[in-house]
Amino acid sequence: MALRVSLHQPLRRLLGAAVAAACVAGALGAAVAAEATNAAPLQPIRDPHYGDTLFHFYQDHYFTSITNLMTSQHFNRVAQHADEAELLRGGMLLSYGQHREAGEIFTALLDKGAAPSVRDRAWFYLAKIRYQRGFLPEAEDAIGRVQDQLPPELDEDRGLLHANLLMARADHAGAAELLKKMTAAKKQASPYVRFNLGVALIRAGDIEGGSALLDELGRAPAPDEELRSLRDKANVALGYAALQDDKPETARGFLERVRLTSLHANKALLGFGWAALAMKQPRQALVPWGELWQRDISDASVLEARIAVPYAYAEIGAFGQSLTQYNEALAVFEREAKNLDQSIAAIRSGKLVTGLLERNPGDQMGWFWSIKELPDMPHAGHLSQVLAQHEFQEAFKNLRDLRFLEQNLSEWQDKLGVFDDMLANRRKAYAERLPQVRAKAGATGLDAQQKRRDGLAGELTQADEQADGVAFVDARERDLQERLARVQAILKSAAASTDPELNSARERAARVAGALTWQLAQARAARVWAAKKNMRELDQQLAQARGRDTALAQAQTEEPARFDAFGKRIAALAPNLNALLPRVVALSGEQQRAVQDIAVAELTRQKERLAAYTLQARFAVAQLYDRANRPLRLNLPNPGNASAPTPDEAGRAIKQ
Repeated sequence: MALRVSLHQPLRRLLGAAVAAACVAGALGAAVAAEATNAAPLQPIRDPHYGDTLFHFYQDHYFTSITNLMTSQHFNRVAQHADEAELLRGGMLLSYGQHREAGEIFTALLDKGAAPSVRDRAWFYLAKIRYQRGFLPEAEDAIGRVQDQLPPELDEDRGLLHANLLMARADHAGAAELLKKMTAAKKQASPYVRFNLGVALIRAGDIEGGSALLDELGRAPAPDEELRSLRDKANVALGYAALQDDKPETARGFLERVRLTSLHANKALLGFGWAALAMKQPRQALVPWGELWQRDISDASVLEARIAVPYAYAEIGAFGQSLTQYNEALAVFEREAKNLDQSIAAIRSGKLVTGLLERNPGDQMGWFWSIKELPDMPHAGHLSQVLAQHEFQEAFKNLRDLRFLEQNLSEWQDKLGVFDDMLANRRKAYAERLPQVRAKAGATGLDAQQKRRDGLAGELTQADEQADGVAFVDARERDLQERLARVQAILKSAAASTDPELNSARERAARVAGALTWQLAQARAARVWAAKKNMRELDQQLAQARGRDTALAQAQTEEPARFDAFGKRIAALAPNLNALLPRVVALSGEQQRAVQDIAVAELTRQKERLAAYTLQARFAVAQLYDRANRPLRLNLPNPGNASAPTPDEAGRAIKQ
C-alpha cells in the first residue's frame, strides 16, 4: 500500500535541466539543476547544431532531438557544448527508459569531476527511473550513491523513494526507521511521509503506532482532491485492518469517513457492510451493499456485493428475497462472463491495441506520452482495470515506440531511393556543367591578366617615383593635350611669320600649357592614391579568381570522390535497414501479443472472481433450496408439491 512517487514531473525537470546547462556557465554544475538559484549568467549557444537540437527538444520532438544530437556528436559539431550535450543525451535516454545507457553517461560525466549537487541529482533521477521500471536492486544502488547535496524540495522525494525500496524487499522496520527520521527532522512532515510511515509500522508489527498515524491522517483537513483521496485511502486501510483485528465497530468508524464519491468508496462501502454483519446487524449491512449493487459490475467490490446482499437477506430470514437476489446475481454473473469473453475476443483480435494507437496518434516516441482516448470496444467498462495497470501502460508505451521505429525505418527505406536519385542527378549535373566551367575558366586567361597587372604596377611605380602627373591624365585631359599639341605644331610651322596675332596665340597656348601642367601636378597625389587603391582591389580580385581556379581544380578531383563516398554510405545503410526492419516488425508483433496477454490476464482474473462468486452463489442457492425443502418434507405429506423444490433440484443447483 506504500505510495509511489510520480516520475513525470521530475523527469521533465531533469531534461529541462540538461537543456538549461547549454546556456549556463559552469556547464555540468547547472545541468541537472533546472531550478538552481545560483546559476551563472546565461550565455549564447556557440554551436549552431546544438541550437538545432534544443529547438526540437523544446518542441517536444525528443526523437528528432536525440538523433540530431547524436549525429552532431558523431561529426564533432557540438565541441563547445560537449558536456551539456552528453548530459542532455543521457537525460533523453533516461526518458526512454534506457537507464543503463543513461547511467553510463552520468557515471562518465561524474568521473570527470562534476559538482556534488550535480552528482546527487543525477543519481537521484536515475534511481527513480529504475524504480519505475521495476529494477529494484539497481535503483537501491543508485539511491545509495546520493549524499547530502540535494535541494530541500527533492530531499523528501529521495526519502520516500528510499523507503519504498526498503519496503519492496520487505525491510519494513528499516523503512519505518528512515521515515521516522524524516518526520523528526521536520516540524510538519508531509501527508505522504506520514502515510508511508503508518503503513511501514503496521507491516513491521507496530499496529498500534501505525494505526495512530493513519488515524491522524484520516481526520486531517484536506485542501485539495489529491490529499482528500489520500485521506480516504488511509481510512480504508484503517477500516480493513480493524476488520482483520475483529473490531467491526472501530472499523465502521473509520470507513464512515470515506466520501461516497471517492475512488475508494466502493471498497469502503463493502467493508462497512461486513462490519455491520460482524456486529450482527444484517439490516444495517444492506444499506451500503444496496448502494454498491447499483454500481458498475466491473469493480471487484460491486461483484462481491452482488452475493453479499442476498446473504444479508438470508441472515434476517428473508429467504425468498435472498433466493431472488442470488438468482439475479447468477444471471448478472453469467452475462458478465459472456461480456468478458467478448472483450477478451476483441483484445485477442487486436481491436484494443489498434484502437488505442489510432485514437492516440503521435509523431514522436517517448516517456511522456499517455493514453487520452479509448477505442470502441464491446464493453468499455472492462478497460478501467486493464488501463490502470502500470505493467500495461509500460508495455503499451514500448509497443508504441516499436511502431514508431517501424514507421521511421520504413520512411528511411523510401528516403534511400530518393537519395539515390538525388545523387544521380548531382552526378549528371556535374558532368554537364564541368566542360562549360572549364571553358569559362580557360577564357579568363589569369596568367595574361597577371602580366597586364604587373605591367601596370611597374608603370605606376615609375610615374610615382618621377612625380609624373601626365601619367595620370583622364580622357578629357588627354583630349586637351592632343588639341594643345596640334595648336603648338601649327604655331611652330609659322615661326618665321611676324604676324602680331600669331604672337598673341603663342602666348595664350603657352599659358594653357602651363595651366594644364599645374592642374596635373595638383591632381597627381590624389590620382596616385586612387591608382594604388584600384591596384589593391585588382590584386584581391586576381587572388579570388586564382582561389576559385584552385577550388575548381580541387573539385574536379574531390567531387567525384564525394559522390562515391555518398553512394557507399547509402549502399551501406540499405542492408542495415533491411536487417533492422524485420526485427522491429517481429518485436512489434511480440510486444503486441504481450500487451494483449496482459489485458487478457486481467480480464481472466475477473472471470475467475466471477467463477468463484458464481460457485458461492450456487452453493447458497442450494442451501436455500435445502432449507426450504426440509420443513416441507417434515410437515407435508406430499413432498412433490410443485411450490417446493425437491432434493434433486437442490442437487442440480449445486452441479450447475
